[in-house]
Amino acid sequence: MIELEDVPLLRDPIMIAAFEGWNDAGETASATISHLIGTWNAQLVAELDPEIYYDYQVNRPRITSETGPREIVWPTTRIFIAQDTPLDRDVILVQGIEPSMRWRAFTAELMDFAADCEVGMIITLGGLLADVPHTRPIPVTVTSEHDETRQRYDVEANRYEGPTGIVGVFTDAAHQAGLPTLSCWAAVPHYAGASPSPKATLALLTRLEELFDALIGHADLQEQARAWEHGVDELAASDDEVADYVHSLEQTQDTTELPEASGDAIAREFEKYLRRRETDE
Repeated sequence: MIELEDVPLLRDPIMIAAFEGWNDAGETASATISHLIGTWNAQLVAELDPEIYYDYQVNRPRITSETGPREIVWPTTRIFIAQDTPLDRDVILVQGIEPSMRWRAFTAELMDFAADCEVGMIITLGGLLADVPHTRPIPVTVTSEHDETRQRYDVEANRYEGPTGIVGVFTDAAHQAGLPTLSCWAAVPHYAGASPSPKATLALLTRLEELFDALIGHADLQEQARAWEHGVDELAASDDEVADYVHSLEQTQDTTELPEASGDAIAREFEKYLRRRETDE
């Protein structure tokens, strides 16, 4: 069981969770959590026992000397608390790895922690490989199983059926417990799915900003995203088949999506620009 000794008194907390593995194409979701931990100076408060949930031949321990003498770091799921956020509430950040076994016990342990901390909402992040072009904005799909939450955030119900990962299991457990949920998934171009994928991470962060109506520092993610896109451009330029495929994806997306040049969309983008400019100054 997770101990609560190091957990401070929290203000109307929400939980944001991401897990390395099957749900994390391009390391999109796990990189987003790492970015939030660093940006909000989140503090480690708990770890799950790795002996219970992980097969070390699948997720091997690492030897590191980053913090001093060489030591072994075991693969596990860690929980951080961020109290210096722009959301006017505290945030519990779950930096996890999809477990190798005992998924229901793993999920129950996280849900018990959420209940003990009186979490009011759970947000899960994911990344999936998809037929989308790298030259266009990365699509981010947000869904919820709760009617009020869908209306509040103007999102859709999740219609997916098929195999699922720990993100789907954890989201369902939160729904069954009566907690409002949001599930945010970035679509990573499958022909450029090698990790990392900073453009997809930036897209997830931007979508979280829209949901929270708050600014989250991007650090150098925009520069990384441009460098990533430039690298994929060079890949496409060196392979005619890839170039033709990217062009077909661009045409498909451009002809099937509604234009984003409505008055409301322009106003929202201009307002975000002014707010970010004011913050930078």
